[in-house]
Formats: sequence, C-alpha cells, structure tokens
Amino acid sequence: MPLTSLRLTIAIAVLVALATPAAQGQESGEAGGEPDLTEIDRQLNNPLTSLWSLTFQDNLGIKEGDQIEGTTYSNLLFFQPAMPVPIGEDLVFIGRPVFPLVTSPILSPETGEVEGHTTGFGDLQVLSLLGPSRATGWVWGAGATLKFPTASSPELGLGKYQVGPAAMVIHMGKPWILGFLVQHWEAVAGEDERPETSQTDFQYIVRHSLPDAWSVGAGPSITINWEADGDDRVTFPVGLGVTKTVRLGSMPVKLRAEVHYSIIRPESRGEVWNFRFQVTPVIKSPFR
Repeated sequence: MPLTSLRLTIAIAVLVALATPAAQGQESGEAGGEPDLTEIDRQLNNPLTSLWSLTFQDNLGIKEGDQIEGTTYSNLLFFQPAMPVPIGEDLVFIGRPVFPLVTSPILSPETGEVEGHTTGFGDLQVLSLLGPSRATGWVWGAGATLKFPTASSPELGLGKYQVGPAAMVIHMGKPWILGFLVQHWEAVAGEDERPETSQTDFQYIVRHSLPDAWSVGAGPSITINWEADGDDRVTFPVGLGVTKTVRLGSMPVKLRAEVHYSIIRPESRGEVWNFRFQVTPVIKSPFR
C-alpha cells in the first residue's frame, strides 16, 4: 500500500472511531462546567480565537496536466499548533507555525511519466496576526507571514526565504460564519539558482453551524503564482465538507473531512481534486 494510502486509511479509521457514541460523551450544552461543543466548533473557525489547539491535517491531491502522463498524486500532512496570547484586555496575538511532511511525484522530463514519489520535510511556514478578541460579530486581524527553506530535498520546497503581509476578516455569526484569510509571500533571500517566488494565498471560509456540534461548509484556498505563465498562474477550488466536534474525556476534538475541486488550475501540472482530513484537539490555555 502506498504511504499516502496508508495515511488516509489510518485517518479514516480515527475519524470513524472518534465519532462513535462511546467516544463522544456530552454533545452539547454545559457538562460539568465544560464549554459547549457547538460553540467550540464555531470558535475554531476564527484564526484569532482564544482557544489553544493542535491541528493535524492530511491533504491528498490528484494532479493532471500537459506535463503529466495520466494522473498522479501528491500529499501534504501538516502539524499546526495554535497558541494565541492575549495582549491587554482587547487584543490577541497568534504566531502559528505549520510543520509540513510532503509527498511529491518525481516526473520524467522526457515522458512526463511518474518515476516514483519522494517524501520528506517541506518549507516551514509561520503566520502571525494581531487583532481584537471577539467571539461574535466582525473579527479582523493583520500581521506578517513567513516561509523558510527547510525542505529536506529540492523537490519538496522552493529554496527561498519568503516574507509578506497577512490579513483576515471574518463575520462570526450564528449560524453562518463567512470570511477570508489572505497571505502573500515574496522571496527575499535563498538559493540563487532557484526560480524567484511571488505567491498569494486567499482562503475563503463559508461555514454553517448545525445542532449537536455539527457544521457544513468549506475553507479552500485560491492560490496565485505571480511568477508563472498565465495558463499556470491560478488555482481556484470550490468544495464542501462536514465537521463534527466531540469530547474525549474532558478534551474537545474537532473532526473534519472536505473535498475540493479546482474549476481553474494550471494547465501544465494542476491539482484537480483535494481530499482533506483534519483532527484538532483543543488543549488548555494558561490564559483562561
């Protein structure tokens, strides 16, 4: 079984096991003073929430294009801890790293056939945001985003130090949550022989809360590679998914599965489908 298939099998097994009634405990309402799971599910959609969490997310991508013979896959498994720090009474700061484990195809330059896959550590990314601490209504934040050339092999990273601005605007309504998070990176240093980089990532968020800590919606990212040719510049996915927040003992855990389809994608080598599986335990914050 390929490494990615094994990961996905394990992820699905975990989702099924955690979603059984025996694992769920209290579904909603107050249980011994513990936070309401429906509200936790809602608040985890806000990058500037006061909740501390540990996200494990697996993304399986199905790729096609002029440079590929048939189809191939790639995989991104990342660990993303979110540990916001309150600043005074009204602000919160977050420095959110993303530690990626990447599986990428190795293509023959002559035939475009897949000659195998390589797996290793990718480029480390850090998002920093500062904004008002609000549980409802309009929430905004601004800051900086950085990427570091930490990839374990050239195929798995861009070889550049990258930096740029970041901003978010989200309306934390009930039952709808709507908003976006945008990041832009420009290369400022790195390996001279590697291509220059200039990329924008625009994640749009559409979620609808349901009873018993369920929600539906999606949070795909539109990416723009400004250094690419016109036909290879934009990836525009749409999608749909389901989220369920459960309790394991006293620990809330968010479980999410989404599928995205790219209605616009690079012609040379673009991602057609993305299958996303996410597990996010909520841990205790020392500031609450």
